[in-house]
Amino acid sequence: MEKNNQNSLKKFFIKVIAITFAIIIIINVTYNLIFADKLENINRLLQLNNKENIEEIKNKIRIEIKKGLEKDQILNDEDKVLFYSFYKKIKKEFSEVEK
Repeated sequence: MEKNNQNSLKKFFIKVIAITFAIIIIINVTYNLIFADKLENINRLLQLNNKENIEEIKNKIRIEIKKGLEKDQILNDEDKVLFYSFYKKIKKEFSEVEK
C-alpha cells in the first residue's frame, strides 16, 4: 500500500512539474508574440533624445504625409468640421491679441 502511495505521489509531482513548465512556456511564447514588439516601439518613443530615433520618426512622418497627399481626400467629413471649428476658435483668439 505504501509503495502504491509513493508511486502515486511521484506521478502527481511529475504531472505538477510538467504542467508548471507548460504554463511557463505558454506565458513566455505569448509574451514574445504579443507584447515584445509593442514594448520595443514604446521604448523607441521614450528614447526620443537619441538623434537616430528622432531622424527615424521624422522620416516616418514624411512618408505618411506623402501617402496622404497622394489620396484624393485627406480628411473625412467629421475631421473637416472639427479642424474648421478649431481654426475659427484660434482665429478669434488671434484677433483678440491684435487689439
